[in-house]
Order: sequence, then structure tokens, then C-alpha cells
Amino acid sequence: MKMPRLGGLDVLRRLKADERTKLIPVVVLTSSAEDRDIIESYQVGVNSYLVKPVDFAEFTQVVVQVGLYWAVLNRLPP
Repeated sequence: MKMPRLGGLDVLRRLKADERTKLIPVVVLTSSAEDRDIIESYQVGVNSYLVKPVDFAEFTQVVVQVGLYWAVLNRLPP
């Protein structure tokens, strides 16, 4: 969410505004658990919002689970 020069929400807005990229699923993986960030992310078009665990082992497990979900279980439009 908080990146130099261009924030995560700005990147998301650009992706969702472009016909070539608007259907690409976007997962936010951030340290921000602020309601404002979560709400605005979904308003702009995020598909999933995850707060990073502080513990490295937990973080690794979350990344693996998210990867499996998007690669194996989720169905994208043709």
C-alpha cells in the first residue's frame, strides 16, 4: 500500500482503469490493517486483502496458501 512515488491504491486504480488489465485479479498483501485502507482497496477493485503476519513462518504459510488458491482453486473468466 505504501510505496515510494506511486502508492498501491494508485497502481490498483491504473490497473482497473485499463481494458487490458482490468480483469487481472489483484491481491493486496500489506502490513496495514486499517479499515480505511481495506475499504478503499475494495472500492477501487481489489479481489482480496491480506494483512501480513509478523512471524516469518506464518507469513510463508500465508503466501503458500494464497498461491495455491489463485493457481489451483480460483476460476478466472475465459
